[in-house]
Amino acid sequence: MSILGYGALELEGPPRGRAIGDMDVRRILSEALDAGINLLDTSIDYGRSEEMIGRHVSARRDEYFLASKCGCHLALPDDATPPYPHDYSAANVRAGVEQSLRRLRTDYLDLVQVHMSPSRDQMEAEGTVEAITRLRDEGKVRFIGMSGILPNLAEHIEMGVFDVFQIPYSPLQREHEELMGRAARSGAGVLVRGGTARGTATEGKNWSAQPYGLDKNVARDRWEAAELDSVLNGMTRHEFILRFTLSHPGLSSAIVGTGRAEHLRSNIEIASRGPLPDELYVEATRRLDAASESAAV
Repeated sequence: MSILGYGALELEGPPRGRAIGDMDVRRILSEALDAGINLLDTSIDYGRSEEMIGRHVSARRDEYFLASKCGCHLALPDDATPPYPHDYSAANVRAGVEQSLRRLRTDYLDLVQVHMSPSRDQMEAEGTVEAITRLRDEGKVRFIGMSGILPNLAEHIEMGVFDVFQIPYSPLQREHEELMGRAARSGAGVLVRGGTARGTATEGKNWSAQPYGLDKNVARDRWEAAELDSVLNGMTRHEFILRFTLSHPGLSSAIVGTGRAEHLRSNIEIASRGPLPDELYVEATRRLDAASESAAV
C-alpha cells in the first residue's frame, strides 16, 4: 500500500460540498493513480464520491485498493449537516455495501470500514460485524475495518476482529497516538486521516489548519506552545505536519484529500522526502509533549 492514500471526500459535490467538474475529477483521480497512489478511500456519506470513482477509474480497478464505509444512511437529505445519523443494523450494512458496489462499478470492496466509531455494545446488538463477515464470505468484501476514535477505539482494538483502523492523527492532534501503536502491534493496518491537519498551516498569522473535531485556534495554540516554527529549518509548516505524521512507526498509509491537482502534487512531492529526520522527530515530539504537559497543569 502506498504511503499516501487519496481521500475522496472532496469529490462529493453540491449541495454539501464544493462544485467540481467531471473532467477535474477524472484528472485528479488519474494523476493519483499515475503517481503510484494505490489506496482510494470513500464513503456513502461523501455524496457522489463513490459514483465519480466508479465512472472515471473503474477501468483501472486492478491498480488500487478500494476502501469505503458502512453504517451510513443510503440517501441523506440535501440539508443534512455533519455529524450525519448512522444505522449499524445488519440490513443497512448489507444494503450500503451493495449500493457501494453498484456505484463504484466493482464486484468487491477491498475494505469496508464501520463509520463513526460506534460502541462494541451497539455493534453486537445490531449484528454489524456479523453482517460484514457474511459479505466477506460471499466475496463482496476482503477486509473489515473501523473508522475509530475515542472513547471507543480501545475496545475496538480489543475485539480482535478488525483488519484495519482509520484514525485521525497529526502533530496537532495526538490524542490517538498511543492507540495507533497498539493497533499496529495487534497486527492491524493503520490508516491516518487528517495527516495534514486539514489545512495548509500557511506561514505567519494566516492559520488555516483545523484537524478533525478540533477548533483551528486550538490547533494554532498547540503549534505555538511547542514553538515548532523554530525547528522547521526551511520546511513549510505544511511539509513539517505531513512528514511528522508519516514518521509514526505504526502508520500504514496517510489519506490526503483534495479536489485540486496542485495540492495533490504538492503532497506527493512532500511524501517523497520521507519521514522527518530522527533527531528532528525526537525534538518535535519532546516539545509537543512538554507543551501538552504544561497545558494540563
